[in-house]
Amino acid sequence: MREFCSFFGIRKGITALIGGGGKTSTMYALADYLRIQGSVIVCTSTHILKPPQYPYCPRIEKPLQSGEVYATGMQNGQKLSCPEQSFCELKELADYVIVEADGSRQLPLKAHASHEPVIPPEADRVLVIIGIDGLGRKISEAAHRPERYAAICGADPDAIVTAQMIHDVVSTYPRFDGIVINKADDADRIAKAEALAALFDVPVAITAWQTEHPIKGYRRNHS
Repeated sequence: MREFCSFFGIRKGITALIGGGGKTSTMYALADYLRIQGSVIVCTSTHILKPPQYPYCPRIEKPLQSGEVYATGMQNGQKLSCPEQSFCELKELADYVIVEADGSRQLPLKAHASHEPVIPPEADRVLVIIGIDGLGRKISEAAHRPERYAAICGADPDAIVTAQMIHDVVSTYPRFDGIVINKADDADRIAKAEALAALFDVPVAITAWQTEHPIKGYRRNHS
């Protein structure tokens, strides 16, 4: 994860995660590594399940100590929503703030409605997460907001997702500094992820967070 953070220029401050499948896994991987470097707050600007592995505090009153990770946000049952405190305030209470800033209903691909994604203006880095398992499936099955996804691609919702479609939709996202292509958990998916990565002009990491060796490769393209 040291190389991952260096590759994307993740530094003290706010990192926002947007896009499709793997945002929560990426958040956990970052938090577990960055706690070695300092203190960490995990939260959302939309809605996420309350992280079971971190202590939860609805309002953080004092700066966290190095090595501490806390989840915060307004709680509704098992879900957390936007924090009561401003992101500027949270930035002063922990070295690193990781924000899940988009919802995708656990689908690998995402097209945005007009009010999405909810990226904090204070974010220092924004990473797009793409689930490579969406490639080769119908838009209607693989994408959150499939009608919007299809419209951007000029395709029918039952059309099969291609790498070019994924590129075209992600290119409409308002802001991002890098891309994580996730769920590349076998040789075929790694090859497909590498081909997809070649289409983008930003740094791309290929991952499979649920495997023993989760970082599968990096690609730094130039426009």
